[in-house]
Amino acid sequence: MASQPFPLLDLANDIAGFTHDPLGHAMYAYPWGSGALAGVEGPREWQVDVMEDIREHLENPETRHTPCRIARASGHGIGKSALIAMLAKWALDTCDDTKVVLTANTEPQLRTKTMPEITKWANLAITSDWFKVTAQAVASTTQGHDKLWRLDAVTWSKDNTEAFAGLHNQGKRIVIIYDEASGIDDKVWEVTLGALTDEHTEIIWIVFGNPTKNTGAFRECFGKHRHLWKSAQIDSRTVEGTNKAYLDEIVATYGEDSDITKVRVRGMFPSTSSMQFISSGLVEDARKRVVVTDPAEPLVMGVDVARFGDDSSTIYYRRGRDARSIPPERFHGLDTMTLAAKVAERQRIHKADMVCIDGGGIGAGVVDRCIQMNLPVAEVQFGGKPLGHVVLGAGVKVLNRRAEMWAIMREWLPGAAIPDDQVLTDDLIGVEYGFNAKDEIVLEAKEHMKKRGLASPDDGDGLALTFAVPVLPSHYEDENDDWRAADRGITGY
Repeated sequence: MASQPFPLLDLANDIAGFTHDPLGHAMYAYPWGSGALAGVEGPREWQVDVMEDIREHLENPETRHTPCRIARASGHGIGKSALIAMLAKWALDTCDDTKVVLTANTEPQLRTKTMPEITKWANLAITSDWFKVTAQAVASTTQGHDKLWRLDAVTWSKDNTEAFAGLHNQGKRIVIIYDEASGIDDKVWEVTLGALTDEHTEIIWIVFGNPTKNTGAFRECFGKHRHLWKSAQIDSRTVEGTNKAYLDEIVATYGEDSDITKVRVRGMFPSTSSMQFISSGLVEDARKRVVVTDPAEPLVMGVDVARFGDDSSTIYYRRGRDARSIPPERFHGLDTMTLAAKVAERQRIHKADMVCIDGGGIGAGVVDRCIQMNLPVAEVQFGGKPLGHVVLGAGVKVLNRRAEMWAIMREWLPGAAIPDDQVLTDDLIGVEYGFNAKDEIVLEAKEHMKKRGLASPDDGDGLALTFAVPVLPSHYEDENDDWRAADRGITGY
């Protein structure tokens, strides 16, 4: 990039020279080595590879007006959003009336991660005043072109795909970008195919993401449809600038061949159909369900004790199938003695039969104080050995107490009622899992969820704690019998 300002016409001519060269545009348009890019001399090697794939496709007259499809499956933290932003800016800068449509697996991903990165790079570019950036769009500042020359960030629904069905721009350029493509419904992919039919049009379809599912359209980019895509799978450990200590920690925790390592580090698709431990449909149904509960069933409290400054201590209440009638509570910034006092107060108000408290770390202080106050307390060590007091379905085996509680909770959810609460929902569906060498379920650690941008699942753990120990109703006689999933609605589960 030149060291002094260009007249507007010279700048426009220079940028036009990169119409088929996203790498040249990136090297020219951004202040590499200074300001926000201090210490960075240019795009990462894998980003360069993608840019060169696009350049090769567009510079060849025989392929220029056929769809250019780019797919990358990768581990965590390689700079996918940054490349999306650079490619979007190149596409808009170098072709009049370009249309870019951007979507992601979820609305929060689009709103809080992808679009802020688009904004960052748009503002860094030497052409920053060519487009106006808002929370959901990037539009040309050229008079009369703001509706034609733009990027739109759109959310999707499998029942509402209009934004993709009407995507045409014959004779010009269309760019379609999927961020975290594994989570985008196959129906959206199907409708997007309609945008690939315009003649004499530059069409670029970019799909990036962690390979979280071993089925679906994203997986097929690397399988039966790989002949249509320029695809590659990227191990985060091979990429410059990634957090190698964090990646090595994942491998050490879950194992080189675990699904969590495959997806979050190695850029490989999981062996199981999904890494999501509890399905979204199971949780959504439980949010809406109404249940009738026998008041003679035991009431169990689960107390998850916060460990980090931005986390919350949570208290959940459950009687049989009902975890909704008594609303959960969240407490932020309480010391252990104050939290113990809150727990004691709630136990006496609600006459809880058992209080299951996370005893790891600072939680031990809450446990000790509650025992001193003669509360019916069970201390739970998440990393301890599973109790084996419940026969899990389908031969499921678990590594530790936390995985056991979550596995019991997952089998309890059909037929259960939970609070209609988005925080709890996000916690329940956000936790991923893998298997160790003994085929035992290993849940994703809280710390690893936070590092990939999710909140610590304090509410999910609070509800799970209500399944930590058996709490017998008065009519249950044989404590030695196995308790199966089908019985949990009328016993302590």
